[in-house]
Amino acid sequence: MTDELTPRRLVAELDKYIIGQEAAKRSVAIAVRNRWRRLQLPAELRDEVAPKNIIMIGPTGVGKTEIARRLAQFVDAPFIKVEASKYTEVGYVGRDVESMVRELVDVSISMVKKREMARVEARAAELARERILDILMPRPKATTPSPEAIEGATAPESPAPQGDTREKLGRLLDEGKLDGREVELTVSERAVPVQIFSTMGLGEMEGDLQDFFEKMVPPKTRRRKASVRQAREILKGEEAERLIDNEKVVLEALDRAQNSGIIFIDELDKIAGPPSQTGPDVSRQGVQRDLLPIVEGSTVNTRHGMVRTDHVLFIAAGAFNMSKPSDLIPELQGRFPIRVELSSLGEEEFLKILKEPKNALTRQYEALLATEGVVLKFHEEALREVARIAAEVNSRSQNIGARRLMTVMEKLLEEISFHAPDMRAQEVDITVDYVRQRLADIVKDEDLSQYIL
Repeated sequence: MTDELTPRRLVAELDKYIIGQEAAKRSVAIAVRNRWRRLQLPAELRDEVAPKNIIMIGPTGVGKTEIARRLAQFVDAPFIKVEASKYTEVGYVGRDVESMVRELVDVSISMVKKREMARVEARAAELARERILDILMPRPKATTPSPEAIEGATAPESPAPQGDTREKLGRLLDEGKLDGREVELTVSERAVPVQIFSTMGLGEMEGDLQDFFEKMVPPKTRRRKASVRQAREILKGEEAERLIDNEKVVLEALDRAQNSGIIFIDELDKIAGPPSQTGPDVSRQGVQRDLLPIVEGSTVNTRHGMVRTDHVLFIAAGAFNMSKPSDLIPELQGRFPIRVELSSLGEEEFLKILKEPKNALTRQYEALLATEGVVLKFHEEALREVARIAAEVNSRSQNIGARRLMTVMEKLLEEISFHAPDMRAQEVDITVDYVRQRLADIVKDEDLSQYIL
């Protein structure tokens, strides 16, 4: 993250993809900016500043996950999303909460490795080119003649220089004239990932066993045939792997995970509520007790080393329609000092979602059908009618927020999508009458709308 990414700039970036929810955008922007501010402090004070974790409260489909995900992309921070409901208390069947930290480390390593491979891409491409040329035109083996042969030898006729032939072959390769030619190459085989199925929380053993088998079993290679185009990509990846320093990648990734990582815990409301009166509460308060030290700050053992969670930013979210944040255990409530309530989306917000974001649904469908030569043209009144219908269906059945627009739009354009391959070079106007005609029956039949929309 650079000093140019101010809270105002971050909110402006979020506005390009997410409609409304200004309070939530400001809160996450400030929380992320505070992480940059912490890194500018003296070392003795830097470790004392803890992240201000956030709870987002709001119904499904209002942008909770999207806000966190987009923000992580803007600041290039390791990000994972997990569901609180999939964890159980340690010692019972299910995943333990420490696995989220291991997932964050894996994501961080993948990000750093991808960046490093991009940095050496040019050199890797050169080395892959040379290996392809060696396959197409093997270099002659150097032989040392005997002294007797040297004494009685006459001057050989000078053959055509191999360098010239290799250079011509290289030009053909660069021009793509050999891309369709089939070659045989030797490739390395990756070790099969080890999976552990256990009734105990032994997730950390999976990585350790994977490392053990990789060290014990020598790497295997096999011969395979591929086109020159495919072979170049395969060999470029292998050369890039050799060029990067994996130890340096891991060290940097661990630092990024600890100081810039963001863990988004969804469905936090599913583990809130009063303690069970009938038996061990392994999926609710048990998970809260296990989650508490992770959020507060602890050291987690991963296959790549120890990771501290003191400065990982935790953003939790939940609808909290059957419970409330105060139903969480008090200690966990205190670890999420910032609470932001997201508002439900109505007709006006739906209309903006259809038109304004960079990834608006209308733009997506226009681009998809343009691949078939069909030009879609949405009228303003038609979009308003789509927004009205989506809001009405949400109010009469389950409110799923902006996700309702996806189901409405898919039903609206179903006929056009089906016949698009036969409608090349046609322009289709999506008018308000067309919208009412396609969706009238479903809107009228409330029972049917529950299944289709």
